[in-house]
Amino acid sequence: MKSLRPAGLVTAAIVLLVDQLAKFTVTGSLGIDHLGAVREITSFFALRFVPNFGVSLGLFQADGAMMRWGLVGLTAAIAIGVVVWMTREKNRQDQIALGFVLGGAIGNILDRVRLGYVVDFADLHFGEWRPFLVFNVADAAITIGVLVLLVRALLVRDKPRNGQDAGAERAPVENLNA
Repeated sequence: MKSLRPAGLVTAAIVLLVDQLAKFTVTGSLGIDHLGAVREITSFFALRFVPNFGVSLGLFQADGAMMRWGLVGLTAAIAIGVVVWMTREKNRQDQIALGFVLGGAIGNILDRVRLGYVVDFADLHFGEWRPFLVFNVADAAITIGVLVLLVRALLVRDKPRNGQDAGAERAPVENLNA
């Protein structure tokens, strides 16, 4: 196996640290630790405690221990896949994007293992209109990482030169004059 890429690992570690610190601050010193607890920060942003027993968009709610640990296993498998991808990725920007995804996945795994649910707290809203569900730093990092990977894959990737396939290696050229 190739060595892990430091840019991605450093990014994952920073995302994990910021995610966990934010969750501990919101549920600890700020006391936003029970359903219905809210602190309005601005006219469009509030800290609102929401225990998320499912995955993104509230899908696959974990009704019991089997579903909870199934979600932990699924998320861990995805995280392992991201680590494998990261070991093979040569592009620094993609390594960093993968680090965002990995750090976010680990942050949410830790919550689910420790608490049985993921702590969501960031509530963006415009009056009563909420364009997003309540989320956390890990969710935002995963979303940013995936969006960067998609944009780079669709719009930015190096284009093949001189009609060559980008993945094809050059065949050795024989000297016909010899």
